[in-house]
Amino acid sequence: MPGESFGVVLRGMRQQRGLTIEELAEASGVSVRAIGDMERGRSRVPQRRTVAALAQGLGLADGQREVLLSAARAGRVTRAPAVAVAAVPPRSVGDFTGREAELAWLREAARRAGSGERAAVAVVSGPPGCGKTTLALKAAADLAGEFPGGCFVVDLHGVEGPMDTDEALLKLLKALRVPDRRLAQEDAEGRTGLLRTLLAEHRCLVVLDNARDEGQVRALLPGEGQSLVLVTSRRPLTGLEYVERLALSEMTQNEAVELLRRILGEQRADAEAEAVGQVARLCGRLPLALRVAGNWLTVRSGWSVDHLVRRLADEERRLGALAAGDVRVEAAFELSYRQLTGQAARMLRLLSLVPGPDMTAAYGAALTATAVLDAEDVMEELVEAGLLQGTSTGRYQLHDLLRLFARTRLSSEEEPAEQEAAEERLRSWLLDTAIAAGRWVGGTPPSSWQGLVPLESAEQARAWLESEAAAWLAALRGAARKGEHTRVAETAYALEWFAGLSGGWGERWLEVWRLASEAAAALDDPRLQALHLGNYSAALSAYGRRYHEALERADEALECARRAQDLSLQAWALVYGALAHYYLGEHQQAHDKARASVDLFEAAGNDHDGWLQGMTTYGVALRDLGRVQEALALRERVLAFLDAPDCPVGQHVADMDRAKTISGLGRDYATLGRWQEAAAHFRSGLLQLRRIGMPEVEGSVLLDLGQALLELGETDEARSCFRQVLLLGDAADSNDLKTARKLLDSPPAE
Repeated sequence: MPGESFGVVLRGMRQQRGLTIEELAEASGVSVRAIGDMERGRSRVPQRRTVAALAQGLGLADGQREVLLSAARAGRVTRAPAVAVAAVPPRSVGDFTGREAELAWLREAARRAGSGERAAVAVVSGPPGCGKTTLALKAAADLAGEFPGGCFVVDLHGVEGPMDTDEALLKLLKALRVPDRRLAQEDAEGRTGLLRTLLAEHRCLVVLDNARDEGQVRALLPGEGQSLVLVTSRRPLTGLEYVERLALSEMTQNEAVELLRRILGEQRADAEAEAVGQVARLCGRLPLALRVAGNWLTVRSGWSVDHLVRRLADEERRLGALAAGDVRVEAAFELSYRQLTGQAARMLRLLSLVPGPDMTAAYGAALTATAVLDAEDVMEELVEAGLLQGTSTGRYQLHDLLRLFARTRLSSEEEPAEQEAAEERLRSWLLDTAIAAGRWVGGTPPSSWQGLVPLESAEQARAWLESEAAAWLAALRGAARKGEHTRVAETAYALEWFAGLSGGWGERWLEVWRLASEAAAALDDPRLQALHLGNYSAALSAYGRRYHEALERADEALECARRAQDLSLQAWALVYGALAHYYLGEHQQAHDKARASVDLFEAAGNDHDGWLQGMTTYGVALRDLGRVQEALALRERVLAFLDAPDCPVGQHVADMDRAKTISGLGRDYATLGRWQEAAAHFRSGLLQLRRIGMPEVEGSVLLDLGQALLELGETDEARSCFRQVLLLGDAADSNDLKTARKLLDSPPAE
């Protein structure tokens, strides 16, 4: 039986025991229709409790029971990591109904975009539940063949918890296959320019769904080319210029009835045509409400449509539940909600606390203090009820309106103490997992891990941190608001190594280190303050380019480290201050702090990584002041340390520092005009860099070697170096790529 579907396995076991479907239904308590649908493969794979009931009805021994359970598990959708941006599926809206005029309007927008006159932006606006997303996805599916550059969908979650523009920008750039290393080299403005360049070079269709306001999407719009961007929003986004707008409202009565006929089946709907028309009117002819009501009737095939009409007619007493939403949509939500089991209703209420746009079953488990598989079963019940959306990636999405509905129910049906306890469970799980994952990435995995998600490797840990970033950052903010200062500081400390690997997250890390430094101050722990203020200073220099503020934080870190009497942290604070001075062009101040940092690292005697960083910074400061001979001597000292048989640093760190130091020697010799020696050191440094794989540094050394070769009159080899920089592509620094192109475009010297 291995590899066979659940239905085939079930039918075989039933026939082996000589049971009819009716006899198995009586023995198991599972309906005849459900068993028949399972065996024919016409229904979803059942929940575990249904499989257990069937196994009991069949009288299976343990071995055969496991075969049946295994077949059921194999039929479930594999839970895969989240994708940044969804591609438009080929059959996104199979029962799409009506909207012919609107589709024609969008087709014309695509034609205008393809004419090359200018890139087209179309805003589809209207009230909640009117089908903006469905219309956009239908148009995208129909038009996909006209956009060879690809079709992409980003849900901006504008109704509640809107996605940051920079996060949406990163998702689109990653979907367009821009490497993380390239993203890390660009600030927000640079990433906007990069997206516009890609949309100008390739004919793409982008759907920006659920936009909150103009500011959320302005940086995501193209400037020229043949791409088309469809934006859906509740608002018409009148602040945007040079866009076309389509106002969408409810369906016509005929369209609403036709949609219900497609969901229910023509025979059943036509048998109660008047009642179907009443359902359409009671649902306000809004597609979202019609779909919920139609699916509800489909599940309860024994109920008449008129029965639903009577129940919908009683929904007026619930009109106040959604103060800012469409009450008729709320009525449909309420109807489905009341049919849920107690477990599922509670799950829906608690899922409204999830801070991110989507979730895995682990979130449900954390909120309800249950096992992941048990939570998954309950969440699948919500999927079947149409109140939660399952995605092809194995994640779940709670529609913005349903999230608001569920939160309203949470406030009215849960005791405040239980709501607070659920929030604490979720926050604790997210931050505890972030700490464990951060330690994995940093090379010190926890001795034992029994969390709700597997963390069995550094790669798996990093993937979790990246996919759940919105949620753990929101949890960190929540912990800060709650005054959980120790938890905030501990989480940030665990994420230090991960911070160095996550390109394009500048603003996120600025917030993390700011919260951590504030938490350390609240704890009045000078050592923690020095640690987190130092990281905050480094982030301000590297990501924010706020060098004066970086200098202030570094000075504060130094004062805290002195209070803590921690020499190593004092030295690190001086390094961060020296870096800020360097970026400000204040070479003497950079020199003084770098020199002091080296002295302190040597006095501390146990922070070798820090000493190497201090020496590197000191060497650059010496060269900037024209004291090149001293810089040369300092680098020779570093090489002797790294080459010593008892070198105390790890091999990978030693290799990286050796390559950088040898290349630094080349720059020192170049400053002296000793071009032969400079070229020799650049070549040696390149060999080291290529051996350990550091393309981001390799590009700058290739440029240095090329410049030295030009000075030596070896033009052909120099130009070869510049071409090699270009071959590195996005792995190289963007400024190095620009310099290499400029040098290649320049005529060779006579």
